[in-house]
Amino acid sequence: MSAQAYLAIDLGAESGRAIVGVLDGHKLTLHEAHRFFHMPRRLPSGLHWDLMGLWGNILEGTQKAVTWCKKNSTPLVSLGVDTWGVDWALVSRSGELTFLPHAYRDERNNAAYEKTLATIGRQALYEATGTQFMPLNTLFQLVAQYDAAPGTVTEATDLLFMPDLFHFFFTGRRVVEFSIASTSQMLDARTGKWAKKILEAIDLPTQMLGEISPSGTVVGPVLRHIGEELGAEPGLKVITPAAHDTACAVAAVPASDSSWCYISSGTWSLMGAELDKPCLSVAAREAPFTNEGGVDGTIRFLKNLAGLWLVQECRRQWQRQGREYDYATLTDLAAEAEPFRTLVDTDHAPFAAPGDMPGKIAAFARRTHQPEPQTPGQFVRTCLESLALTYRRTLEKLESVLGRRFEVIHIVGGGGRNHLLNQMTADATGRRVVVGPYEATAAGNILVQAMGAGNVKDLTHLRKIVAAAFEPQTFVTSKDTDAWDDAFTRFVSLIDR
Repeated sequence: MSAQAYLAIDLGAESGRAIVGVLDGHKLTLHEAHRFFHMPRRLPSGLHWDLMGLWGNILEGTQKAVTWCKKNSTPLVSLGVDTWGVDWALVSRSGELTFLPHAYRDERNNAAYEKTLATIGRQALYEATGTQFMPLNTLFQLVAQYDAAPGTVTEATDLLFMPDLFHFFFTGRRVVEFSIASTSQMLDARTGKWAKKILEAIDLPTQMLGEISPSGTVVGPVLRHIGEELGAEPGLKVITPAAHDTACAVAAVPASDSSWCYISSGTWSLMGAELDKPCLSVAAREAPFTNEGGVDGTIRFLKNLAGLWLVQECRRQWQRQGREYDYATLTDLAAEAEPFRTLVDTDHAPFAAPGDMPGKIAAFARRTHQPEPQTPGQFVRTCLESLALTYRRTLEKLESVLGRRFEVIHIVGGGGRNHLLNQMTADATGRRVVVGPYEATAAGNILVQAMGAGNVKDLTHLRKIVAAAFEPQTFVTSKDTDAWDDAFTRFVSLIDR
């Protein structure tokens, strides 16, 4: 097979990338065409994504990728979009959006969450969907939207998740991909189909729920006027990757045995294991873990954790105050700060909302009778140590629920660039930590497209290509484990309190 290119449009909750992947036989190389930052915007109706800003950057990135492929005489086979989970849009029969999509951190979801659980009950909802309870899940967002403006829901013919929406913009075709739909808390975990009885039980319409397609589905050709605008050759296709970014990242974990778990590290940390079938036990519900769809029919059994969001929000607050720090500088300052001075519960509810993270951390410290962080280094060290201890607690729960021990933790995604957090994770958990690739999401996106095009056989083949393309970094536990054990005991007591 001669060299062929695929374009991954990879949208995280803070930044986006357009990355060209060239597959030459079994050799994969990545080339970044475009990178941009984005953020939700507050309007009178709530917190919304900057949809046209995102679409404009997607088109710019695609155009740059087309130019790169022409310059390098490499045919561009297809493109595919992956994004963060749970967010969605509603489209009418005419193709119009019925409202501007909200961002998952919109505060209105909290009331819808409490209302829905009071009606259905946690046990019934988990047994049906196998999904971790979070107010940001699509189900609760849909309840909030229906309560606020029922016509926007009843007039819709299609519910499309964010990557599905961008595929629709490219092709005019409405396809819902499995992995992104599985983040919604609206799918039956056993069948992979819509759990319509759940929606009907809370009087939600279901007419907008269409057929769900597997990863690697050929959506269709790019619309002619868009292709011409981008300078693309006729025949450029859209192929769905695993449209949830974590599903792409997990597909690209370069593992070859069964004794591993993963952390997809970024704004969120998603920690879990790959299973052949969902786990819906009482212990899984109480932990709680979620069952989400993966590539080749796998289940991503995982827990959503706060991730580097706490550090990102601290940095944004300091920027508002006129103090500029890049992430590398903040990590260096954290490395120099006193260890275990202040710990926080990373799942503390106020931390989930945007705004003044240093103030919220200081308030948590006061409430739990700990010294308040004073410097950026102290704040960031608090965040990183607490996150590493959260990983340890999650690992213990994961092993307990599944009755297995995991010898290796694979960290993939951009958060793996934080070497201090990687070492803390090895020290806190007592496990070998293997890091990379940083661009696992893009690599997984590209290679799932190649599966859809018939040029990658299966998930095992995909992982062999990834393992050959990237050199991982390994972190092992240091000798000073007693201090981490003491910190963990203190950390658990804070959470229990």
